Amino acid sequence: MELLGLHHVSLLTGKAERNFEFYTKILGLRLIKKTVNQDNIESYHLFYGDAKGSPGTEITFFDIPGLGRTHPGVSSISSTSLRVKSSDSLHFWKNRLAQYGLSSEEVTVRAGRETLAFQDFEGTKLILVADNEDTGVAAGEPWKVEGIPLEHAILGLGPVTLTVANAEPTIRTLTDVLRFRKVGSYPSLAGDFPEVLVYATGEGGSGAEVHIETRPDLPRERLGRGGVHHVAFRIPNEEEYEHWFTKIRQTRLPNSGKVDRYYFKALYFREPNGILFELSTDTPGFDVDEPLETLGEKLALPAFLEPKRSEIEANLRPLDI
Repeated sequence: MELLGLHHVSLLTGKAERNFEFYTKILGLRLIKKTVNQDNIESYHLFYGDAKGSPGTEITFFDIPGLGRTHPGVSSISSTSLRVKSSDSLHFWKNRLAQYGLSSEEVTVRAGRETLAFQDFEGTKLILVADNEDTGVAAGEPWKVEGIPLEHAILGLGPVTLTVANAEPTIRTLTDVLRFRKVGSYPSLAGDFPEVLVYATGEGGSGAEVHIETRPDLPRERLGRGGVHHVAFRIPNEEEYEHWFTKIRQTRLPNSGKVDRYYFKALYFREPNGILFELSTDTPGFDVDEPLETLGEKLALPAFLEPKRSEIEANLRPLDI
């Protein structure tokens, strides 16, 4: 059994309102779920994705007002990629970001694909990656937003970059435990450091890759706003979830055990460099409690929290989005 690819990436924000404006109004993603952090029900958890909330398209944020900034370093998920259709799309986005006063780097080749790196208002490192007929895991369905032609819309998650001091323990986890395979490498863009290694799962391609950057010169990351909390990989169904639960338990890696997030089943564990991985099922999906047409328009609570709705709403700060 293989993992299908990336499921979602979860980050931290100190300002949910500006976060919503950036990811929906500027980047054109759809807010597919406005809910609470199930481990801290007094704070919000926002999910952005494609038109249908497809697995492999979600970038999510835990809202923690007043959170300090991230201090970059190793043992981190140092960048998150978002897929677009073509190299022409990268030029569209470079111009669009500039219109909003946001700078971006020059178009650069990473792992054989043209990419455009930039940051959001909290310093989150984002990379747009052009598919250009790339084979592998299918992209998502574009969400129509004024000012963004559908042919240039963001289509889902691309590769995540893991930055570590020593790559070998992370590689062993990816290959021996998660069954990723090495598919390439490319020169480090940070200077005279080892090549960035590229590993893939499932059908491969942009939506199924992890890039490993070795940086022994950096301190350990101190996670704050704009930083990545964890990356999740796709399991197709609950039957295979049981298989992965047994496998992770046998490795004796520190793990959460089975966790029911209602929209998917989850299993969290830390690889030896301390990066938090999650395995998540594609089922049942984000439309299990809301019609597809109105995803994200109201506060959604999983069934096991619905009896506490009045209490939860009373303790949440007002969120004008």
